[in-house]
Amino acid sequence: MNLLLDLFDHTERAPEIEAAISRMAEQGDTARGAVFTRPEVVNAILDLCGYRSDRPLHGMRLLEPSFGAGDFLLCAADRLWAAFINEGGSPESALAKLRGAITGVELHAATFDLTARKLQTQLVGHGVNADDAAALCKSWLIRDDFLLSRIEGSFDVVVGNPPYVRQERIPAALLNEYRRRFRTLYDRADLYVPFFERALDLLAVGGVLGYICANRWLKNRYGGPLREKITRGYWLKYFVDMEGASAFHSDVIAYPAITVLQHAPSESETSRLTRAADAEAVAAQPLPALVEALLDGSSEPGTIVEFSLDAVGSAPLLLDDIPRLVLLRRIEHAFPTLEQAGCKVGIGVATGCDRVFIGSLEGLPVEPDRKLPLVMARDLVDGGIRWGGKGVLNPFDPSGQLVPLDSFPRFRRYLHEHRNSVARRHVAQRNPDGWYRTIDRIQPGLLETPKLLVPDIKGEGVFVIDEGRYYPHHNLYFITSDEWDLRALQTVLRSSLTLMTVATYCTRMAGGFLRFQAQYLRRIRVPHWSDVGEPMRERLIGAASAKAQHDIDLPVFELYGLNAAEALRTREIADAARVAKGLSR
Repeated sequence: MNLLLDLFDHTERAPEIEAAISRMAEQGDTARGAVFTRPEVVNAILDLCGYRSDRPLHGMRLLEPSFGAGDFLLCAADRLWAAFINEGGSPESALAKLRGAITGVELHAATFDLTARKLQTQLVGHGVNADDAAALCKSWLIRDDFLLSRIEGSFDVVVGNPPYVRQERIPAALLNEYRRRFRTLYDRADLYVPFFERALDLLAVGGVLGYICANRWLKNRYGGPLREKITRGYWLKYFVDMEGASAFHSDVIAYPAITVLQHAPSESETSRLTRAADAEAVAAQPLPALVEALLDGSSEPGTIVEFSLDAVGSAPLLLDDIPRLVLLRRIEHAFPTLEQAGCKVGIGVATGCDRVFIGSLEGLPVEPDRKLPLVMARDLVDGGIRWGGKGVLNPFDPSGQLVPLDSFPRFRRYLHEHRNSVARRHVAQRNPDGWYRTIDRIQPGLLETPKLLVPDIKGEGVFVIDEGRYYPHHNLYFITSDEWDLRALQTVLRSSLTLMTVATYCTRMAGGFLRFQAQYLRRIRVPHWSDVGEPMRERLIGAASAKAQHDIDLPVFELYGLNAAEALRTREIADAARVAKGLSR
């Protein structure tokens, strides 16, 4: 039996699920997340999805997952009727010909009944007799929870405004059932997120989904699984940032956007260009004119932006600042990643019990070759290293294997004095014979290797050169390279361009602090050192000791080919991302 059909067979619902659905169905507009859409937005979405009356819509299937007062449903039905008549249809044949053309789902009972009556009246107004109109409505409309309802077949078009419902408003039994069915209902995801997932699953190949919806899923943590789903099988055709525009009949605390996705076969990846309009473009002209510009490409320069999204997995979709996205995508196409350019990104040693493994280098009572000078984030001061004298125990030999304790009596005695604490760690319980190892293996040769040290949580990028004197603690990342001159690389990494890249991708901490974790450092793009000419090499090396941001940025912007407008935009974004130095940790 088809697992998908089993998953959505409502006859198997538990009583507590039915009770929870009933409670949701009785809630008012605000509690159940009902927000009604203005006609001009409805028309824009239908146009962008290709659901226009000059097409044979009677041969297509349209789904509206939460039709509410009928904003989309009634407009779509009107377009369907016009197309049907244009193709020679008649009121007498409507029931037979249009029975499968529309599927609308709505949970709220009173709203369902009211909209069904409106739809039936609309059909009668087109000349359909009352019995046929009632039968069409019955075949088109489902009163149920879209996320649980069994819906047959696939659809050419899905349109709508999914409900805005936070998880705390959903009964526990129902929320657990949603989580069982939808992997995108992750972390603190709003209910609209699984409405995306289920609708995308119901699209036929080549089918198109158009939603007006909050845009938070594009970058927030909870949107990760949805972004991953989209980038693996769907094409973002159109994006219209509606922030500041009047998209709904009532005011909502959200940043809405029109998002149009197509279920595209993998062989069409090379032609998947996204066409987008930002909030300024929306404010500058009527929405119908903007839609026509999106559809036919006849817009004034700068009104519509066309680019390849090139998103991978759950990475943020950077559509809240399209000029920034276009610049980043150009750089990402032109230059390799940091590691592709011959640099290695790593993290310092985590011990799992710092109070035992870390202390004064001179004071640690072990053999000299069983301890290493340790540099910590707090040792990075004013662009240099002001070492605090700390050391870390090293239980590994130069080959990376654990040393035998019997060969180092002082080391053995010290560890056994603290065995209760050391052996209680998870890494020790997982490896009883190696109970005294650090969580991370001490990497042979890293101490002596010149490297750039990078503290994780900072208000701006801090990249400090260690000539090969210290081993980094776990609160520091490091970058080594056999290709790049570290002073030149330091200049590039201290630039506003690098800060913009990290600020774009990273999740901020409280207070606006940035995360300079390995996953974000690996997104930085740099040319191969062999592709950098000698004059530029000298300029980059010379700027390594510069204090003024302008002196750092000038050669870097030239290295990446930024024009004046791009350079200005990059500096503005970086300046906005910085946290005052006095607050930095």
